[in-house]
Amino acid sequence: QVQLVESGGGLVQAGGSLRLSCAASGNILRINDMGWYRQAPGKQRELVATISDSPNYADSVEGRFTISRDYAKNTVFLQMSSLNPEDTAVYYCNARVTTYQLRTTDYWGQGTQVTVSS
Repeated sequence: QVQLVESGGGLVQAGGSLRLSCAASGNILRINDMGWYRQAPGKQRELVATISDSPNYADSVEGRFTISRDYAKNTVFLQMSSLNPEDTAVYYCNARVTTYQLRTTDYWGQGTQVTVSS
């Protein structure tokens, strides 16, 4: 099994910053992609940013959020700046993992709440 553990969410005022972390552990041969998604109340889950060889961002966060990865520690980070109330959501970590049994599957973290007050 593979576990993803997220941390770093919380409450912040508009214009502020937060940094999310997600560490993967378990039956991991290789992590192909890692990324962050979010789901606001009443809305579908949407992509925020992903990273494999290079980062990819949703238009709504381009220039404000930065995704990075520590390959040695199987960890992905999301530095969020210039936050606004529309960024309020549960943020989920995702990893596309190939296990030692050579099976490739998407795994998800439990989610971390980010709330931006106006």
